[in-house]
Amino acid sequence: MSSNDSIKKTLIVAFSLCIVCSVIVSTAAVLLKPAQEVNKTLDRKRNILAAAGMLDESRGVEEQFSQVTTRVVDLRTGRFTEEVNPDSFDQRKAAKDPAMSESLNAAQDLAKISRRENYAIIYLVEDSQGEIDKIILPIHGYGLWSTLYGFIALESDANTVAGLGFYEHGETPGLGGEVDNPRWKASWPGKQVYRDGRVEVGLVKGAVDSSSADAQYQIDGLAGATLTARGITNLVHFWLGNDGFEPFLNNLKSGEA
Repeated sequence: MSSNDSIKKTLIVAFSLCIVCSVIVSTAAVLLKPAQEVNKTLDRKRNILAAAGMLDESRGVEEQFSQVTTRVVDLRTGRFTEEVNPDSFDQRKAAKDPAMSESLNAAQDLAKISRRENYAIIYLVEDSQGEIDKIILPIHGYGLWSTLYGFIALESDANTVAGLGFYEHGETPGLGGEVDNPRWKASWPGKQVYRDGRVEVGLVKGAVDSSSADAQYQIDGLAGATLTARGITNLVHFWLGNDGFEPFLNNLKSGEA
């Protein structure tokens, strides 16, 4: 047997193995995709509940989420819309599509996101009388190393923070990554967002002085993570400001949403 025959057979075997492996991986990806989508949706619901301080680990996520109503808001008008389907709408993709988003100038772009989608999916929790109890809003913006994605929840007055949480980011563990620390997240509930019509809530350097008249608007800073802290303040100011959800919140309070 010649060496050429041996090389040829080796290549044929290697190629065949590659084809078989590719088929197996592709088949597995297709078969597992429905389960992955279910898990992704479940994780999103878990994060929404957690941000609002409503997650009870002893109960099923779907059961708890049944009290949450999903709606779509047109950020251009600050009103509810049925122009897009919340079950299929991809907010991240929309933000990159010029037909589905608006470019932000430097003065507007506090969150460093370049473009703002025209539509946003929001979540409402109602009490037993059918009145709004909590308003859960998606937020995102740039920190130090990454774009942080999360939710901020407001009480029915659309001014008091009920909770905040980030479900995706790439900030430095132990520094900017402290946004995942339950103790830090626990400092948000009860804080006030607006003062004299302006977004005031934000992080300070160091710890909040509880005796200060401004304490109700202030959150403890992130030690050693000044840029991440500044990014969080900026993204919260953007999404709760005039180019974000403020018009919607005003309409909601006045019954015009």
